[in-house]
Amino acid sequence: MRVAVMGGKLQGVEACYLARKAGWSPVLADRLEARPAQALCDEFHCLDFLDAASLERLLESVDMVIPALEDQDALDQIEQSARRLKVPVLYDAVAYRLSSSKLRSDAFFSDLGVPAPKPWPHCEFPLTVKPSGASGSAGVRRVENEKELQALCGELGSLAGWVIQEYLEGPSYSLEVVAFQGRCRTFQVTELEMDAVYDCKRVLAPARLSAQLDAEFHQLAHTLAQALQLEGIMDVEVILHQGQLKVLEIDARLPSQTLTTVYHSTGMNALEASWKALAGEALPSESAGAARGVVYEHIQVKPGCLEVCGEHIMADAGPLVLQQNFFGVDEALTNYQPGADCWEATLITTGTNREEAWEKRCAAIAAIQESQGLLYKEEQP
Repeated sequence: MRVAVMGGKLQGVEACYLARKAGWSPVLADRLEARPAQALCDEFHCLDFLDAASLERLLESVDMVIPALEDQDALDQIEQSARRLKVPVLYDAVAYRLSSSKLRSDAFFSDLGVPAPKPWPHCEFPLTVKPSGASGSAGVRRVENEKELQALCGELGSLAGWVIQEYLEGPSYSLEVVAFQGRCRTFQVTELEMDAVYDCKRVLAPARLSAQLDAEFHQLAHTLAQALQLEGIMDVEVILHQGQLKVLEIDARLPSQTLTTVYHSTGMNALEASWKALAGEALPSESAGAARGVVYEHIQVKPGCLEVCGEHIMADAGPLVLQQNFFGVDEALTNYQPGADCWEATLITTGTNREEAWEKRCAAIAAIQESQGLLYKEEQP
């Protein structure tokens, strides 16, 4: 089966990786070359997504379209062309427009009565300040007091269009949901760890969450998907604060990082599930058996130093190659070349449980350090 992956950055990496694991042939398109996903596809097309004629010549040859970018004009054209050609597309335009605005999303949570961070000024300091339309952790600031808030307002010129809410302490978790025609399927909860700028540096599975909270999270994701009338895939991120799960954000698009982690832990491939649902088949049930332990993280090597960083370091790493048994980890997506002193890698380590996976990961990190005489660095948020 040929699938068109539209966009070659981090979402494109996730899509091409999972497509290959499903035994499919990923056909990648992007307006620029040397994107991270380019070495993971079977076929690459450099094209302008707003060029409808060129876009449709490509889409005529595929069985499914997977948008893997966040440019609204490009998304609109991809959807219109796919619909016109009657090629299934893994994208819900209405849900995406709501989820791509943190202001609209927060209003949606409030209307549903979903637990979420309190908005300013109905909360105390410290605050989280973030742009409404940015992806992930981009532009997130922590503000400690009124003086810092006023200084930030002066720096930005205005805080209009920015989300200002209480800063919450606690572990973060993610859950993906696929929904079509009223049928809904959630996957495994994963645990997220952030770097100093609140970008996800590590995903862990299975999450260390009580059975009760795990069930609450799955029900919460179902509630959000049903309220959105979701026709596609969505990611839900929460924080556990003082014993309560609070929704930080939703993204009605293919996520990066978490689905690969879920695949290695449970064997469930969300792209395969989505294809079956688009084709009118039943969504697969929960996988049987105990989930494997997985550590999925990003490292950056520079002269004399190995640092664990947020996934933003992979966006500009150039084409990534999938390598097996990389310094002892199961798989790596990397630009590493023997003898290079500057490189990046996404490391995927598995074990029968999290403890075993973590031990393998630590041994691999030590092997990399020893091979190049590196110091270890990891910053916390």
